[in-house]
Amino acid sequence: MAEIKRKKAFVDKKYCVSCGCCEKVCPLGAISIYCGVYAVVDKNKCVGCGKCAKACPASVIEIREAQ
Repeated sequence: MAEIKRKKAFVDKKYCVSCGCCEKVCPLGAISIYCGVYAVVDKNKCVGCGKCAKACPASVIEIREAQ
């Protein structure tokens, strides 16, 4: 049986401005702001819905298949 690839959110930490918009819209609380520097996604909670990517004003969140 083929393994199902799950999609998850990935943040480009280099360009994240830690505004918190993604954290506010995540329905599962999978995103937090690390030390006020960048957003961190809890891969165990993230379901890849894409709400964070749509809300990100810097467009630095990508939804893609998790390795």
